[in-house]
Amino acid sequence: MAKPTVLIVEDSPDISQPIADALRFADFNTLQAYNAVQGLQFASEHRPDLILMDIQLPDLDGLSAASTLKSDPAVKHIPIVAMTAYDVAGDQAKAISRHCVGHAQKPVRPRDLVTLIAAILRLKADPPSRAPQNPGPRTPRK
Repeated sequence: MAKPTVLIVEDSPDISQPIADALRFADFNTLQAYNAVQGLQFASEHRPDLILMDIQLPDLDGLSAASTLKSDPAVKHIPIVAMTAYDVAGDQAKAISRHCVGHAQKPVRPRDLVTLIAAILRLKADPPSRAPQNPGPRTPRK
């Protein structure tokens, strides 16, 4: 089985490098993009298994980049985890939940991030079965 690939879109090497190191140690391949435009390009070219997206990027905010990815049929299936430097609430939380499968607050602990990513990829590979939406009325047995 091929190693999963994670694209890290983060403008600060001081943040992205420890994350990349932890992911490689946990047997992931990594790609690093240092702005949103480069991240969009890498996502399209390399089709990673998951994207870690900083929300505050210098050229285009991470939510706009996530929205662009989700509107592209070729990459819209790729789960995105938002990385934020602050607590999310209100409209920001709604926007993240609309485009991302989760979020991690900075400073991130690489080990916790590896655990989160592994769980998301497990769910992606083996989604839980769904119960019938409306099983109908039940008739008691006599």
